[in-house]
Amino acid sequence: MADNPRLESDPSPSSRKKDPLVSLARYSEIGFIIPAAILLGFFLGKLADYWLHTKWLYLVGLLFGAVVGFWQMIRMAVGAYTDTDKDK
Repeated sequence: MADNPRLESDPSPSSRKKDPLVSLARYSEIGFIIPAAILLGFFLGKLADYWLHTKWLYLVGLLFGAVVGFWQMIRMAVGAYTDTDKDK
């Protein structure tokens, strides 16, 4: 089988990294990750509270969501830092 040839309209990976809209999207995503993870953890904890007839699992979900949100933010920051190091 023949390899798929790269289309002429496809930007190269190096020009994609330097696009300001790509940078804007990457860094604005960081601002949504933590609140989204916290809210998801909270609602999953409330759901577990409802199913298991408890009153404290929402706190576990909230803490878990916060940890996951910060972990993902750190991963994105390290990835962005590594991408800038590769450009140099």
